[in-house]
Amino acid sequence: MSYLKILLFSVIFSLLQVYSFGQFRSADRLNPYEEFQIINKIVSLLTASQKETKETLRYLEKNWDDSYIPFLLDVLYLPGDKFDRDPVFKFLKEKTQQNHDNNIFAWLDWLWKNEENITSFHGNWMAQLYKSIDPKFEKYFLHRTNSATIRLDEVRWGGVVQDGIPPLRNPDMIEVSEAGYLKDDNIVFGISINGDHRAYPKRILAWHEMFVDKIGGENIAGVYCTLCGTVIAYNTHFDGTNHELGTSGFLYRSNKLMYDKATQSLWNTIEGKPVIGPLVDANIELKSHSVVTTTWGAWKKLHPDTKVLSLKTGHKRDYGEGVAYRDYFSTDRLMFNVPKLDNRLLNKDEVLIVRADGYQDDPLAISSKFLMKNEIYHDKIGETTFVVLTDDSGGNRVFESKENTFTQSSEQSLQDRQGNSWKITEEKLIATDGRILNRLPYHRIFWFAWFNTYEGTRLVK
Repeated sequence: MSYLKILLFSVIFSLLQVYSFGQFRSADRLNPYEEFQIINKIVSLLTASQKETKETLRYLEKNWDDSYIPFLLDVLYLPGDKFDRDPVFKFLKEKTQQNHDNNIFAWLDWLWKNEENITSFHGNWMAQLYKSIDPKFEKYFLHRTNSATIRLDEVRWGGVVQDGIPPLRNPDMIEVSEAGYLKDDNIVFGISINGDHRAYPKRILAWHEMFVDKIGGENIAGVYCTLCGTVIAYNTHFDGTNHELGTSGFLYRSNKLMYDKATQSLWNTIEGKPVIGPLVDANIELKSHSVVTTTWGAWKKLHPDTKVLSLKTGHKRDYGEGVAYRDYFSTDRLMFNVPKLDNRLLNKDEVLIVRADGYQDDPLAISSKFLMKNEIYHDKIGETTFVVLTDDSGGNRVFESKENTFTQSSEQSLQDRQGNSWKITEEKLIATDGRILNRLPYHRIFWFAWFNTYEGTRLVK
């Protein structure tokens, strides 16, 4: 064989070796043992000595794949006084050609501006990493990478175990006459279903972030995401199954993720549907009910027969007005960073969301400050025309309007352009001639949270 042929053969053989090695080392082509090695090597950084950290980084250098970047950022995100982060940040800078110093939030911002790049065993990584915090976390993620409908690298641990912020399940409800602990200006979340009126004070619910109750004969989970400023009441019964929901301990875009007890699937709070786990393919989207954010004085005046949460929750908390999350609510700063912000409103300005048919295709957010100045406001989502009524307490109520235009309102009555009078109830508008306009589901939420769910939303301010 000539020297030229030998040289050509050697080059081809070398290229094949490189190609084969590259294919073999690709994160999605590792065998289970190699996956286990990668996962455990990176997890070990949390407790590694300086020597062990160097050995792990050398191992990663030899076996590197860009899909490991979120793994390292997950580790860097977690607390740990003994964890020497400097070498890991330096390693990331070399691998990414990025320099965000040792600012984990800046690194996450950079990550989320890029297309998601995760390995097929990303869920297994999260299961292994977080099960040491709470063994129940493992099931959220194990073998569930392919089920996720949200970016897994945006799922953040919120700092608590499963139900570490304890939901109130079938809480003790009392009569108005027994609620001496409430002052008239205290904020309550009012819910009315089938004539059953309930008030859930913010000062209590902020400590628990969820209640599970039966209201008007329906199984209801009232989910309060303190970070994104919304209370949404969901009917947990869907297609013959009642889903027992709880607080997962994880967040997505600063919005709490729920879980269901039966399958440990994770659920998006704003959408009311599963986003990770076996229920994702079940086409579940829970029905929501209206929630009025108002004052105790205004609510009990309208509904003297209302029930209200008792202070006897079974938990020891300071349930004083404004105590829970005082620092968070007092500034416009976020506790957890999100991919995008929009300066048309302040981050924590409240907006009203009307969940009319088609609202996901034609999203609309209406500034609560705007509504305080416009007590009657008409608009349209998809094919649904509606009217928003705002009372002196700031409480909003939304009804379909059809072809009607309303011009005047008082506490419990409304007048349309033709001079017809309508009675305002929590469930419908009733005209003197018998016509009925039904209430539409809605809730309030902080602007930043809604914008990160529906970036293309139309804003009225």
